[in-house]
Amino acid sequence: MTTDKDRILIFDTTMRDGEQSPGASMTHAEKLDLAELLETMGVDIIEAGFPASSQGDFEAVREIARRSRSSVITGLARSTPGDIDRCGEAVRHAARPRIHTFISTSPVHMKHKLQMGPNAVLEAVGRSVAQARNLVDDVEWSAEDATRTEFDFLCKCIDAAIVAGATTINVPDTVGYTHPDEYGGLIRSLRETIPNSDKVIWSTHCHNDLGLAVANSIAGASNGARQIECTINGLGERAGNASLEEVVMAFKVRGDSLPFETGVDSTRLARASQMVSRITGFPVQYNKAIVGKNAFAHESGIHQDGMLKNTETYEIMKPEDVGVSKSSLVMGKLSGRNAFRDKLASLGYELDKDGLNAAFRRFKDLADRKKHVFDDDILALVDDQLSAMGERVSFKSLRVIAGSEGPQTADLSVVIDGDEKSASCTGNGPVDAVFNAIRSIIDHGAKLDLFQVHAVTGGTDAQAEVSVRLKEEGFMAVGRASDPDTLVASAKAYIHALNKLEARRLKQLAA
Repeated sequence: MTTDKDRILIFDTTMRDGEQSPGASMTHAEKLDLAELLETMGVDIIEAGFPASSQGDFEAVREIARRSRSSVITGLARSTPGDIDRCGEAVRHAARPRIHTFISTSPVHMKHKLQMGPNAVLEAVGRSVAQARNLVDDVEWSAEDATRTEFDFLCKCIDAAIVAGATTINVPDTVGYTHPDEYGGLIRSLRETIPNSDKVIWSTHCHNDLGLAVANSIAGASNGARQIECTINGLGERAGNASLEEVVMAFKVRGDSLPFETGVDSTRLARASQMVSRITGFPVQYNKAIVGKNAFAHESGIHQDGMLKNTETYEIMKPEDVGVSKSSLVMGKLSGRNAFRDKLASLGYELDKDGLNAAFRRFKDLADRKKHVFDDDILALVDDQLSAMGERVSFKSLRVIAGSEGPQTADLSVVIDGDEKSASCTGNGPVDAVFNAIRSIIDHGAKLDLFQVHAVTGGTDAQAEVSVRLKEEGFMAVGRASDPDTLVASAKAYIHALNKLEARRLKQLAA
């Protein structure tokens, strides 16, 4: 079926730019699972990593490329020959391989970062693209910090890249500096000025430092860009990237004034958001557009009255369009295994037999402790279970003595490499006692950088979801866990963060 709308290619860089967020490191298995979901939902290009940065990244990109079916699989490479060769080796088994190479072009980057003059940078552009084109037919070139680059020099660099064989030209707003009118004008001027501009696909890559990443990306599309680089949940350096779900739904909802369409199945957006949140340990803010918990929630009496009369009074899209279930109270302690499996499927989860059995046992335990079990409870329960799979240290049990008369005491048991270890410690409050017990069992020098608690649902019996961020020797990791007992959730989150911190350290050492 054809339409009169122009096709926008969606380039997902969650596993490359997104993983560069402090504490957002992903394991090999997590990257494979995410890549499979991205391809299933129709993402056109998947940037699977930075192959030259570490052996782990190289292996992840290579395996994702081998498993790919329809999506273009690309890796990032600097303009150096070693980077490009490494990237080419990683993606060469993909059904549709691409090398994405870049170099900085702004005066501040060339002087302070590269310590190279304009002529040297221009030479590097042509050489690197030509080398990449000898390895694959699809080459993308990016001008890092393009929006702070002198226009004439940017034109020369892009022209050199096209002449050398680039098939996609990316114009990144690397530091989130520009605004929609300015960025759209830049794309238009480049396309009008540079020879053979119609022979390549123009791409946007906008950061969100001023909160304008999605608006800038749309402005780019309105001025001729036909590829948008973005991430799930807007994950990325500093304030993040353009949010994939927001870009996709903007085109879907406002097709009247934005004559573009993507190939992304929007009903999988909520599932992708939940997966990335679980993998990274970064909670999705309640008021996040499209996938936030409150995106389809209405508490105001005036809004509720309007919704009861007609949902279009206060909703511009249907929750089902993004994969959010309308139902909230459908499961309880009398629910059976088949009903539970069907509920998980409706929420986007497919667990193997052992995983389903473990999740069902936890669900039954939760149902016995709560009056009502909501969809958000089940999501938190399963995400908590998936986060802990394959970790070296796991939670066993916890008993805490607390109250106004101290000292507060925590008796904790964990399992490390199959062996159970226990400790009893006091602290300045029950949470401090729990964390002291963990430190006494697992010797480490990590500093607690964040401790955050919020309720998964309403009511006094709601599950607590705890986020813990740890820092140690330049490494950072975020752990999340949920449980009706806040102290149990705190212990699990801290242990999860320690596991991720160790995994990140080992990954760096292997690089």
